[in-house]
Amino acid sequence: MKIVMITGSPHKNGTSVWMAERFAEGAEMAGHTVYRFDAAFKTVHPCIGCDRCECGTRPCVFSDDGPELLEKLIEADVVVFVSPLYYHGISAQLKAVIDRFHGIDDLIRGTGKYLFTIITAAYPEDWVFDGVKATMKTTARYLGWRDCGGIYAYGCYRRADMERTDYPRQAFELGKHLERMVSQK
Repeated sequence: MKIVMITGSPHKNGTSVWMAERFAEGAEMAGHTVYRFDAAFKTVHPCIGCDRCECGTRPCVFSDDGPELLEKLIEADVVVFVSPLYYHGISAQLKAVIDRFHGIDDLIRGTGKYLFTIITAAYPEDWVFDGVKATMKTTARYLGWRDCGGIYAYGCYRRADMERTDYPRQAFELGKHLERMVSQK
């Protein structure tokens, strides 16, 4: 399967980056192709809703790294959003990328892609993910993708916190057994 993984962390050695690495390792071991787009280290202008793109028939008004990702996104079978939790949602860097999906809406809506989410949070209780879970579910519904849930790692402020948990193994196993996961959806 072709997997597009979009990360939103501005921390090169942060908890969500480590989870992304573990997921990719498992997926590649299983024979899948993983294209990784690290939004925080790319130039992606936020969508301004000008509609010049006509939802995929014309290029975006911005000349940035967005088109590199959007081409891969069209071809993907699976999309994985990976982000630290910032005020009950995904990072601004990842949000800007998702907003740019508008530029290819007509090319990716209704395609039945599988959506997985990996989110890490410092807060020690799992209810803190309620907002981001609702957003991901709504995003999948709007796009006509299959919301496959994901991993919501709480109580992991630093990588040392994450190392004392089972979350990295879960990310690896998710990538490794992705085919089984999508066949259940």
